[in-house]
Amino acid sequence: MFSRFTPAMRMGTSIAIAVGVYGISFGALSVTAGLNVWQTCALSALMFTGGSQFAFIGVIGSGGTGAAAWAAATLLGVRNGVYGMQLKSLIRPPAKRIPLMAQLTIDESTATATAQDHHDERVRGFWTAGVGVYVMWNGFTLIGALAGNALGDPAMWGLDGAAVAAFLGLLWPRLHAKDPIALAVVAALATIITLPLVPPGIPVLIAAAVTAGWWAWRRRGAEAVAE
Repeated sequence: MFSRFTPAMRMGTSIAIAVGVYGISFGALSVTAGLNVWQTCALSALMFTGGSQFAFIGVIGSGGTGAAAWAAATLLGVRNGVYGMQLKSLIRPPAKRIPLMAQLTIDESTATATAQDHHDERVRGFWTAGVGVYVMWNGFTLIGALAGNALGDPAMWGLDGAAVAAFLGLLWPRLHAKDPIALAVVAALATIITLPLVPPGIPVLIAAAVTAGWWAWRRRGAEAVAE
């Protein structure tokens, strides 16, 4: 598809490997929560957003209803709609590709695309990360689901650290000015403060809202100064 392996493609590939392997944990946890192998694989293939998937099986595993599980997953999936609007403006895809892009619009593909400075690299980064994570995540979901209880506690394998490392790898190079550093600090503080107070997944949305508000306030201040 592309003539050479560019920096955006290398970033997308490394992110896909690091995050995709974490699918083992989801597969094992999903089976432990009561879903069978095929239900687990269908969830990864169709829902394909890790936070929502973990929220779904978390509710099911704790005895919640399917409706409650779906509501929790949907709440966490709201951010992907925001990503989609940003990427549509940034990448300007042809109409026929939008449905496929919607399926592949996740944290990793969005972060890889927005980390690039040039349009072509944004496109390469998005598709490399999106397709790469999809393939890896679904493949390792199947492995985790088949292994099931044989894996024991998935946390003991440290697979959650792979996802964290991937996000830090994307974030760190961008912290070279006051505004990005301030945004990262604000988001981290909002998450830490709200983590023990609200249900899982909500701190991320609160942090996003606080960060968006702070950014809008800064932008209005800059426009006022320019006038």
